[in-house]
Amino acid sequence: MSCPVDDDDRLDEAFLALADPVRRAIVARLSTGSATVNELAEPFAITKQAVSKHIAVLEKAGLVTRSRDAQRRPVHLDAAALERLTAWIDHYRLRAEAAYRRLDAVLADASAASAPNE
Repeated sequence: MSCPVDDDDRLDEAFLALADPVRRAIVARLSTGSATVNELAEPFAITKQAVSKHIAVLEKAGLVTRSRDAQRRPVHLDAAALERLTAWIDHYRLRAEAAYRRLDAVLADASAASAPNE
């Protein structure tokens, strides 16, 4: 069974980017809509330059994009990138669940075979 996500480097970058709590908070904020760096920096006690660096990491990982809207440069969440991550996780979750179902069946058969005859 092959994994639905083939680009390991892209996965590495995305999971590495999401390993930081500030970047996860930025992704969570962007899930409600696009925002500028200033808007994204508001809840953090770090500089806007630090937030910009976090956004650059997320952008390099393909999790966010930027556009230009007159004087604004809003940051957007790439939902498709998150779907690729969840597809990768689901692939292995489903394999583990199938293994547990097979183990349950084996244990049920063994239990039935060892039960005293009525």
